[in-house]
Amino acid sequence: MKLQYGATSALALGAALMATGASAIGIDRSNQDVTAIFEEGNVAELSFGRVFPDLSGKDRGLAGDYDNVGEEFNNFSASVKMDFGRGFSAALIADQPFGADILYEGDPGTTFFGGTSANLDSTALTLVGRYRINESFSLHAGVRRETLEGAITLSGRAYGPVFDGATPTLNGYAVDLDENSANGYVIGAAYEKPEIALRVALTYNSAIEHDFDTTESLAGNVVASGTTTVETPESWNLDMQTGIAANTLVFANIRYAAYEDTLVSPDFFAGATGGLSLTDIDDNYSAQIGLGRKFSDAFSGQIAVGVEPEGDERISPLDPTDGKGWVSLGGAYNMEAVTISGGIRYTKLGDASPQTRNPATGLREDRADFTDSSAVALGMSVAYRF
Repeated sequence: MKLQYGATSALALGAALMATGASAIGIDRSNQDVTAIFEEGNVAELSFGRVFPDLSGKDRGLAGDYDNVGEEFNNFSASVKMDFGRGFSAALIADQPFGADILYEGDPGTTFFGGTSANLDSTALTLVGRYRINESFSLHAGVRRETLEGAITLSGRAYGPVFDGATPTLNGYAVDLDENSANGYVIGAAYEKPEIALRVALTYNSAIEHDFDTTESLAGNVVASGTTTVETPESWNLDMQTGIAANTLVFANIRYAAYEDTLVSPDFFAGATGGLSLTDIDDNYSAQIGLGRKFSDAFSGQIAVGVEPEGDERISPLDPTDGKGWVSLGGAYNMEAVTISGGIRYTKLGDASPQTRNPATGLREDRADFTDSSAVALGMSVAYRF
């Protein structure tokens, strides 16, 4: 007997998890999700999310507290998937795969991080095709066009004394990475057993190399300009689901991203630090498991829990967290051709003590303590079947 479970629960899941910047590896925000290719029939979907972080900490210099250094942000995605017959289908997916919004308030002359900030914006357009070899096996592959731009400011006593025109320091250093677009690819395979709603899909996302036109400044004065090469990480996504009873589905997903090669080392900064990177992100994985339930032909819902393990002891002030755990709830209402979905996710962010190198000794030192941090993400989507 075929499991009775509609696609609306998958849409509810997508809405609840779309705003993943509060609970994803490194600077991930969309998980580079291509599961739209597995939707049944022709579907167009538009999703929106907003994330509300609460990242507050205390300066180790006892100069005061940092009140929520994580800024609120939005996340958008859209997709169109179509069947072409003879086992072929394709999807065009737009998303915002990476991002950062960090700002430390405070006096750079008295606090360790006062004025430090990081902003990264991204968009990506992915065209992925799928070929069903038979009812059980399929292959999918495609190309991705990725656009990034960013800016980082290092400010505060952790980077030396306030620049006075004579004393060497990085307190007041800033770099702008102009918008750049580059290409990559995705490739994967899936196994399905439709009668029990079973699907296991593995997708590889290639690293993408960007060459940014770069301007570096110190205390507002340009000190270098040139090109900085930055590689966004290669990653693997494993998506699984299976029916366990009529109208009930278990799903899970695991993502691994190789961030250790994502280095930002502009010329002036590299020369001043002996070749260090402005970023310091560990390779890591995130895992999630959940339960979806179709309550009626019109309404379905889901609940999911997930985790990202703690990394090593190198915590960057540009990401003052270490590990995460979350729970999400979502629901979808189906009106024939239109499905409206919504969800909420609460993320507990791990305690962390961001570090920098002491300019005098060259040793890494804890500069602040962030505890009891969290984030709330709200998402919704509208899907149209045609």
